[in-house]
Amino acid sequence: MTKQSKTIFNYKNKVIGHIAIVVVCVFVFFTSLGTVGAGQRGVRLRFSAPTGMIVGEGLYFKLPIIEKVVIIDVKTQKEQTEADAASKDLQTVKSEVAVNFHINPEQVVNLYRNVGVQYKTRIIDPALQEAVKATTANFTAEELITKREEVREEISAILQKKLLPFGLNVDAFNIVNFDFSPAFNGAIEAKVTAEQNALAAKNKLEQVRFEAEQRITQAKGEAEAIRIQAQAITQQGGAEYVNLKSVEKWNGTLPQYMMGNSVPFINLK
Repeated sequence: MTKQSKTIFNYKNKVIGHIAIVVVCVFVFFTSLGTVGAGQRGVRLRFSAPTGMIVGEGLYFKLPIIEKVVIIDVKTQKEQTEADAASKDLQTVKSEVAVNFHINPEQVVNLYRNVGVQYKTRIIDPALQEAVKATTANFTAEELITKREEVREEISAILQKKLLPFGLNVDAFNIVNFDFSPAFNGAIEAKVTAEQNALAAKNKLEQVRFEAEQRITQAKGEAEAIRIQAQAITQQGGAEYVNLKSVEKWNGTLPQYMMGNSVPFINLK
């Protein structure tokens, strides 16, 4: 290899080396930057262990290879699940429930350290199952329907107590549906039908009673009117008063045929 060839070779090696350094620098630069979106927090890890630092929204810098940032959503989220339980009167109850929750931004590190990112399946779903079972055992199947709001509040209180230590806050809890066995559903339907029939019969009886009371009141009124009229007649001359009233209404025409002393209103005694 000539001296000129060696010079060219060394030059090429330097250029390649410089390019490699630039590529590495660019790679390190871009892998050192990241962003945390709105409604999120980042947990900074160093060699896969939480450092205890929380990365806020916006741009952040991390040491390449050594550090990593795990993004956790702290906005309100929804989890819906089904739970099978038994009521106080040992009826099978299938429940569908939903909870709205959010992670306390200040506790994302503890949540990640103690639970990880699978907090829904590891913490929330089991807590929902347990809260539903514990509550439905305190109510009969019928009370689960008639006292639905009370049941909802009790489940929500139990759920909040179980989730709060992990930094999970319950925003709202709802019972989407309660479902029972076909036999119980049939019994409820029959009871409702019987109550409706009884109410209709009661309303009919009240109507008949009201109409009877109206007739009695009307009869009493008519009897009272007759009594008052009779009393007035007696006080004003009895039979003479009746004759007077008849004369007032007489049109002056005599009957064509009369028997005996039958001239109207004339007493020959």
